[in-house]
Amino acid sequence: MNKALLIIDMQKGSFTPKTPRFRTNEVVDNINILAMEFRSLHWPVVVIQHDGTGSGEFEKNASDWQNLDTLNLKPDDVYIDKYANDVFYRSRLQEVLQKSGISHLFITGCATDFCVESSIQSALTKDFHVTVVEDGHTTGDRPHLSAKQVIDHYNWVWQHMLPTAGGIEVLSTKNILRTL
Repeated sequence: MNKALLIIDMQKGSFTPKTPRFRTNEVVDNINILAMEFRSLHWPVVVIQHDGTGSGEFEKNASDWQNLDTLNLKPDDVYIDKYANDVFYRSRLQEVLQKSGISHLFITGCATDFCVESSIQSALTKDFHVTVVEDGHTTGDRPHLSAKQVIDHYNWVWQHMLPTAGGIEVLSTKNILRTL
């Protein structure tokens, strides 16, 4: 089973004083650890950036569109623009994954309850096997829930979903490294 690491929307515009994220440094560290391991195994690291061209936010190549400086990204990583919460929507992601024979996605990024969630749901309906990196996604506080509660809730939801042909699991970075 060919594997790929997806890094969703870890962009400067999502990590501002007005939009603080839960455990950002830990999430970035875990993503960096996994990216290094995936590269060593010659598996793709797919960096996904929201392209809000025309919206005034996340305009391609603007400062808020840029990835966090603390992410250890490489020129050989695969870079994909996305245009909605679901990374598969009108992007070239599925084509890239199919050409590489990828059937197992390890999903990380921001925001748990928006782009990460909708991309996971979409990947499942496309019969990918999905491993959610339990400690590799983040979000901010919401009106009725803390960011930690949102993250805990979605990790629970994903662990209890009915599997599709591909299946889904939620594993910590440490447990993923043990199984690669």
